Amino acid sequence: MLQGAPLIGASFSIGALTTSNIFAIAAVLAGNLCLVAHVFVLNDWSGIHGDLKDPNRARRTFVAKGVSRTEVGYLAISLLALGLLIFGLVGATTLVLALAIASLSALYSAPAFHMKGAPLFSSALHFVGGALHFLLGYTTFAAIDARGLAVSCFFALVFTAGHFMHEVRDREGDMLNGIRTNAVAFGKTQSFVAGLALFTAAYALLVALAAFGFVPFVLVLAAALYPLHLFASLRALRAGLTFESLGQLQRCYRVLYAIIGIVMIVTLRLS
Repeated sequence: MLQGAPLIGASFSIGALTTSNIFAIAAVLAGNLCLVAHVFVLNDWSGIHGDLKDPNRARRTFVAKGVSRTEVGYLAISLLALGLLIFGLVGATTLVLALAIASLSALYSAPAFHMKGAPLFSSALHFVGGALHFLLGYTTFAAIDARGLAVSCFFALVFTAGHFMHEVRDREGDMLNGIRTNAVAFGKTQSFVAGLALFTAAYALLVALAAFGFVPFVLVLAAALYPLHLFASLRALRAGLTFESLGQLQRCYRVLYAIIGIVMIVTLRLS
């Protein structure tokens, strides 16, 4: 989702496919790859002590693979520097958005702030971050306007809903490490329902955007995917919201949103 959002954003604003535009898209994707990698590496670096206590994560940590925390810290810095350098070549607005995303990541993960443990605020960070990832691509070829902001809200809702599901899946580990996520503060079921409500709102918004011409009209058919998403969600709920059932749900909705993203790109190019 994080890597696809800028590509979709660029597809909305690119216009003609010229050689220079293709190079610009490639630069945005390369910069975003570095930026997203930085976000995940910083989060791993910051949370390594807790991850080592979490039985669902301990075997997959960088420490378990023989990499030191210092090395991972240098990697996070290098990825950020390279990503910002690339975005600087794309344009000033895109660079500012990339800096904003990096700042949100620092607020969420860095030990000095660690807003990962601030219920609701952590979700607000993800909402803004989801919108900014779409706008990274959109502003490569156009200024931020009403259409760009409206469509970015779809990605913001999806990103925030996914964050709720991630917190529900990791609730036991977060409780063990004293991290007060939404799922820890409000309960697993309540957070799951909140995430499902946000996903539902995302589908509804997408249909509305299609009806009003902000996205290709064919995307009203995205509503047909919602029952599949709802079925997978209820299946996870019936299974007790276990780590495994939530992982299965995540794989399901990632496929559904990948389909939506592909349809967006293809129909925009054909329109």
